Amino acid sequence: MSSVQPPDLDVDYSSQEVTEEQLGLTHERVVAITDALDDGNIELVNELVDYLHTADIADLMEQITPDHRHLLIDATRGLLDPEYLVDLEEDVLDDVVDQLGTAEVAAAVAELDIDDAVDVIEDLDEDEQREVLRAVPEEERGHIEQALSYPEDSAGRLMQRDLIAVPAFWSIGQMIDYLRDSEDLPEDFYEIFVVDPGHRPIGSIPLNKAMRTKRPVILSEVMENEPVFIQVETDQEDVAFQFQQYDLTSAPVIDASGRLVGVIMHDDVVDVIHEEAEEDIMHLAGLSEGNIYSTVLNTSKRRFSWLLINLLTAVLASVVIAQFDAAIEEIVALAILMPIVASMGGNAGTQTMTVAVRALATRELTETNARRFVNKELLVGVANGVVFAILAGLLAGGWFQDAALGAVIAAAMVINMIVAGLGGVLVPLGFGRLGIDPAIAASVFVTTITDVIGFLAFLSLAATFLI
Repeated sequence: MSSVQPPDLDVDYSSQEVTEEQLGLTHERVVAITDALDDGNIELVNELVDYLHTADIADLMEQITPDHRHLLIDATRGLLDPEYLVDLEEDVLDDVVDQLGTAEVAAAVAELDIDDAVDVIEDLDEDEQREVLRAVPEEERGHIEQALSYPEDSAGRLMQRDLIAVPAFWSIGQMIDYLRDSEDLPEDFYEIFVVDPGHRPIGSIPLNKAMRTKRPVILSEVMENEPVFIQVETDQEDVAFQFQQYDLTSAPVIDASGRLVGVIMHDDVVDVIHEEAEEDIMHLAGLSEGNIYSTVLNTSKRRFSWLLINLLTAVLASVVIAQFDAAIEEIVALAILMPIVASMGGNAGTQTMTVAVRALATRELTETNARRFVNKELLVGVANGVVFAILAGLLAGGWFQDAALGAVIAAAMVINMIVAGLGGVLVPLGFGRLGIDPAIAASVFVTTITDVIGFLAFLSLAATFLI
């Protein structure tokens, strides 16, 4: 299926033939498809779906209800490019696989590139994986099982096995003739890898360079001698970093012995960057993996653990407050002003933490510049602490006509803003040093630190100087 343009929004899909100019997934098209499914008009359904890109088909499967999804699958059996399975969210993929059945899913997987087949298989539960793999033809099954043997989220799971490798003593002319005569070339490729007799890559030749070079020239004379090699067990986040760092369009993947075993393409890395960014956003919000297509039960389960941790940390803050119950009873204003100190510290800590987590993820924050970053955030905490201490002090002092109370909240504000700045950077750095993804738990710890220190500083200063 070809890439297409959005359709005319005013098209009456029910009364006229769909043309190639009326393409793309719009709300009108989705409604037209669901109406056709409700009417049992299979011919119109297939017309409406026929020109959609596989990514649009995946979006369609996700946007319609499960009942309509099942009707659509039945109406289009054997007609859809199986590549749409690769773009489905995990929860929707499970539903589609159940509806298609093992035999049809296995046939679809066998048509996909190995890296895409792995994307589909690894999202299934173990029982479904075994059933589907048993039904996949032996040759394709062997390649898929080998890819699945590599660590999850590794280069081995991302790479394609179809590549072009030629010896260094060939000429440009020999290489071009080989490409023209071969019937088993990869669907997409951007460079040719040059290998030694042990099939270890020693260089590469970009296609644009190959096309500009005269036929008699020997490959070893024009190849790029220092390609960026990626180990087969390299984490996909590190792979994405190398593509970004060195502006790669593709990169050879080597095994422990240095042999060329695959190639990673830029489109696979774009998916990784999207996945990693989405994962970090979820973790910063205290969520595990999930999406809007998950069931109520699954969504509740995924959120429960972090909500429980938040409850425990909130109890810790309450315990601190309980230690000063007498002071709060005597000066009611303390209860009114406490949220100001805690909220300002929490927001300041979250700002710093977000910058730190992003900098760690993009490798802008390293051991080399960590001390400078900590010092900077300390100074930012002091500066903002002083400014907002003055504002909060004037507000509290004027509100309750008590200059001493204003001075106490001002001092507490400075303390908590400094702690927020330090906590926002030191907590992510600490998790990173321990090998733990700082996005996973940093937010809970930073919020707890700023709440506890904010309450402790404010109430202890009040107990000391106001009572």
